[in-house]
Amino acid sequence: MAPNNTVVVTVEKPMKSVLGVTGMESSLFLEKQKAVSPKQLTWVFLLKVQRTLACLSWMTMASKTMFVAAKKRIALSDLNNDDEPKTRGKLYRFIKAFLALSIVALVIELVAHFKSWNLNLIQPWEVQGLVQWTYMAWLSFRADYIAPVVIMLSRFCTVLFLIQSLDRLVLCFGCFWIKYKKLKPTIEPNVYDTEDPASFPKVLVQIPMCNEREVYAQSIAAVCQLDWPKDRILIQVLDDSSDGTVQLLIKDEVSSWSQKGVNIVYRHRLIRTGYKAGNLKSAMSCDYVKDYEFVAIFDADFQPNSDFLKQTVPHFKGKPDVGLVQARWSFINKDENLLTRLQNINLCFHFEVEQQVNGVFLNFFGFNGTAGVWRIKALEESGGWLERTTVEDMDIAVRAHLNGWKFVFLNDVKVICEVPESYEAYKKQQHRWHSGPMQLFRLCLPSIITSKISMWKKANLIFLFFLLRKLILPFYSFTLFCIILPLTMFIPEAELPLWVICYVPIFMSFLNILPAPKSFPFLVPYLLFENTMSVTKFNAMVSGLFQLGSAYEWVVTKKTGRSSESDLLALAERESKSSNEEKILRRYSESGLELLSKLKEQEVKIEVPSKNKKKNKTNKLYKKELVLAFLLLTASARSLLSAHGVHFYFLLFQGLSFLVMGLDLIGEQIS
Repeated sequence: MAPNNTVVVTVEKPMKSVLGVTGMESSLFLEKQKAVSPKQLTWVFLLKVQRTLACLSWMTMASKTMFVAAKKRIALSDLNNDDEPKTRGKLYRFIKAFLALSIVALVIELVAHFKSWNLNLIQPWEVQGLVQWTYMAWLSFRADYIAPVVIMLSRFCTVLFLIQSLDRLVLCFGCFWIKYKKLKPTIEPNVYDTEDPASFPKVLVQIPMCNEREVYAQSIAAVCQLDWPKDRILIQVLDDSSDGTVQLLIKDEVSSWSQKGVNIVYRHRLIRTGYKAGNLKSAMSCDYVKDYEFVAIFDADFQPNSDFLKQTVPHFKGKPDVGLVQARWSFINKDENLLTRLQNINLCFHFEVEQQVNGVFLNFFGFNGTAGVWRIKALEESGGWLERTTVEDMDIAVRAHLNGWKFVFLNDVKVICEVPESYEAYKKQQHRWHSGPMQLFRLCLPSIITSKISMWKKANLIFLFFLLRKLILPFYSFTLFCIILPLTMFIPEAELPLWVICYVPIFMSFLNILPAPKSFPFLVPYLLFENTMSVTKFNAMVSGLFQLGSAYEWVVTKKTGRSSESDLLALAERESKSSNEEKILRRYSESGLELLSKLKEQEVKIEVPSKNKKKNKTNKLYKKELVLAFLLLTASARSLLSAHGVHFYFLLFQGLSFLVMGLDLIGEQIS
């Protein structure tokens, strides 16, 4: 009996406690209900309404601002100002036809959606009307013929996407390993005797430029103040300007520095062929070049620090197989606008990850065309500068690598320069940077196969350096995200999984932003921007691969000539400490007045009647971007019908980014 009583007691207590708690909770709940008055519910409701109205107001104002900007841009722009002739508009016509088909498909899908048509529930004899019959025929044709092709193409592009993502991941691991092990090129201390100028090697410095009115003075000034024995350095200003006014200005600048004791010469070609490669080739043919051991090259907007040569040239000491020492770029206008911020993300990854990893583990990377020092012997043995492509820097780097020369990349040595601030300038620059490598690949492939370098280096050049990073990347980026993804909205059988359009791209964008940590707020805009630029890169890649006319276009990237506050303060300090005041006073001297009169006379001579003058430059409309914008927005409308979720948001924002690019609303705005 005792055990039974014990059991009863232990069971009853929890029951009482549970009932007590339940009763207490219920009473509290009733008190809470009584505490919430109708007035409070009204205030909560009004607060939610206010937030909803504020959100709607913001969206309305944003839409109105976008509409007004678009209307103004269309009114001020010339619709026929596309850079490419009509004979080269095949890609544009294809996208336009694809958009037209998508709109027709969307109309049919809308009718089917609102009428709730379903092929599985409708029998052939129940078909009513031409539209319903068209819808049934479309579903049957889509399932039998279109879907298998799209599925196969999407799988192929997905595989390429994963391979390229794996390559990026390996590069990032390599960069982390370099930082963890603190691997970097080193030099011996006190390589050169500062008290004996003869111990320094003779260095030739070249500044190729063409109509660089905005930046010529600051680039020449920076190079002329390099810390190197004066009798061991020669500066060549290689002016290819077609503007006579700019020629006179550059000549005057060179003359003023020459009078200060700087060993500097001015060169201008009468026959300007081969663009930059032709300019450099002509300069290297001078007789006095044979007296120099190294050549440093700076584009017109680059401003090296005074110790640049002392940080780079010593890396050649005791290393006869080193042919190139490349410094990193640093951008003075990276925070100017959204376009420059997004470019900074790309270029920081290029230098800190791609260039540094390839330099440490492979002793090879593509020469950047500037901010580098070459051993002149390496240039000569590799065939010198050739005019066969628009990427002469990559051309000479590949040929030097095939001849066994090693490259050194210095991530800690930075040279100030600019990135394009307008979408037009950036678009033209990217076209040249992506068409040139394909030209070079066609020309170099036989030489790579027959060269004496190891099979591993051959495979790296062919499959990684050229195919994966120069051909596959723009191909899958454009095909997968700009063509296949909107197409799958009308072909549900080939729908892409979420990890392809969301998770993997965001993760890869996260890796790309790591070298520029301050750019994390621009993660999503960067992802959309890269997909938007894929149309330009894909078009350039195709034109270079198949030797189309646009592959040989060379447009000098527009510069603004910006200077940082530290540069201006340093310049003022140098000028105040300088005992030679010629540079400050020469504009007011007799020679300066003569120069001014010459410039005015020349401007009068070249002046033309007002009716023949060129129109003021305005922002452009880009047809391909606009057509792709409407294609993606059409696909987003179709995805909204089937409640795709992430697919809808991706297509919507990607379409809006194409619209912003097509209307040229990013970057520098021209009134």
